[in-house]
Amino acid sequence: MDSRNFAKVRVWDAPVRIVHWALVLLFAFQVYSGNTGGNVMLWHAYAGYAILSLVLFRIAWGFVGSTHARFAEFLAGPVGAARFARKLFSREPAVYAGHNPVGGWMVVALLLSLALQAGTGLFANDDIATEGPLAVLVSKALSDRLTTIHRWNAVVLIVLVSLHIAAVFFHWVVKKENLVGAMFTGVKDLPPEVARRVAVAPLASNWRALALLAAALAIVYMVINRPF
Repeated sequence: MDSRNFAKVRVWDAPVRIVHWALVLLFAFQVYSGNTGGNVMLWHAYAGYAILSLVLFRIAWGFVGSTHARFAEFLAGPVGAARFARKLFSREPAVYAGHNPVGGWMVVALLLSLALQAGTGLFANDDIATEGPLAVLVSKALSDRLTTIHRWNAVVLIVLVSLHIAAVFFHWVVKKENLVGAMFTGVKDLPPEVARRVAVAPLASNWRALALLAAALAIVYMVINRPF
């Protein structure tokens, strides 16, 4: 398909893009701080709270956000995902306005793994000076088990992130799709027939996003501080 005939269409709303890059930066910091330890672990905890807030927001946004942010729009069944996977290594462009069927499930896997990592971190301990704010609510044995899950899931997350980066690079080199640029600008180059369908898909209100983010932050704050 001749890319010169493609139309530029806004696909990704600002909340999706901001949360995506915020999670990228926070995850990089968590890898660094988790391996450094010491005084930086206080900031490791704060970054974990931020990740949990953003994951809660992104899950909610997956139901009430803009069209291409919604799970219902980009999650395909096993047959659809397998059909796309069979064509993945061809040079034929993968023409999807939002996430493709495999990429959609990668988004879910990353969100679930991030949620597990942040959630177990609330109960974890390092047997020295650092423990999660909810560690006092469980036995030491359970805290230790959750700490083990926290450590192993960190490896799972690194694998998932590495696969995600490899897939983005693959689409750039083989499929000639600049997915990174689209996640910065929100704009994708699409064939005219796809662009016409996307152009009528409205973007959700940023005020709705701010309200959901405030709710996510409030939930995490109450979980951590247990004010009642």
